[in-house]
Amino acid sequence: MWHVSKMGAFMEIDCGTEVSFEGEESITVYNSSDWAERGFCNKCGSHLFYRLKESKQHMMAVGLFDDQEGLTFQSQVFIDKKPSFYSFANETNNMTEAEIFEMYGPS
Repeated sequence: MWHVSKMGAFMEIDCGTEVSFEGEESITVYNSSDWAERGFCNKCGSHLFYRLKESKQHMMAVGLFDDQEGLTFQSQVFIDKKPSFYSFANETNNMTEAEIFEMYGPS
């Protein structure tokens, strides 16, 4: 899955709600919206995850995982916000901002 931000695409893995971290003292969480927060390394600044506030569901950066064998690029979210200067070749499930907010947004 990828997520568009003002910085560009974010490749992620939906890791669900049962997530634990080693080195938690190096993680800072930023309250980025009414419905999500973002975690990043407070030593190097790397983006680690975004977490849905209501469900505590974690979307983790793909680059954090050493074993990426068998991963598939399945969906793109906020497709209506995607910059026009690039396009992925994979056939994916594409969801608009409205569809994402309906699915994951605050109730």
